[in-house]
Amino acid sequence: MSINEFIKELSKLNINLTEEQLNNLEIYKNLLQEYNQKFNLTALTKDEDIYLKHFYDSLTLNKNLDLTKELNILDIGTGAGFPGLVLKIIFPNLNITLLDSNHKKIEFLNTVISKLNLKKITCLNSRAENLDSKYIEYFDVITSRAVAHLRILIELSLPYLKINGLFIAMKGNLNNELKESESTLSKLNGNIIDIKEFKLPIELSNRSLITIKKINKTPKEYPRTYDKIIKKSL
Repeated sequence: MSINEFIKELSKLNINLTEEQLNNLEIYKNLLQEYNQKFNLTALTKDEDIYLKHFYDSLTLNKNLDLTKELNILDIGTGAGFPGLVLKIIFPNLNITLLDSNHKKIEFLNTVISKLNLKKITCLNSRAENLDSKYIEYFDVITSRAVAHLRILIELSLPYLKINGLFIAMKGNLNNELKESESTLSKLNGNIIDIKEFKLPIELSNRSLITIKKINKTPKEYPRTYDKIIKKSL
């Protein structure tokens, strides 16, 4: 995806970029390519892949969420900042928390944040199940892009959502994940309110956005430790 294609496709999502935002994304891309030579941040290093499969893909969250509001958003397993850091660059009104267990990736994210002088954005070097209890029912929106099975993400996310908050899972093909997540959703008081399936422009790979609303408090024993989450579904 070229810069011009990127701008054109984003306009179809009702996102119109300023020169400053385009410049910040270019700086971000260059830093990603530079740091990727030292750390394993992403397998996608070509300009056109970064603009399509990282930047554009991250911003498809706009299909399911009004990102112009002042929302408190947690990005679980953000990696090199997708979608959370991209969202912050384009929607500065958002309060973003980037969560990742990889220390090198957190170092990279802090470098980009400092370079771009971004405000109201925090990096946490932790696993989701180990988050401080102060984050229980703290976030308006939680998202995660291509991190784990949907049932795992639901257990890692719903405890930290406010009641009526939204968890939006960004996936490729869903396969059997919806069916396998029904019991977890029920026990953790989540309800699927929207599913959007579409294809990325140009290369036409499949994408899905699953929006889950937290309808009541999550029982206090969740999330469990990760080994228990992996071994036994709810």
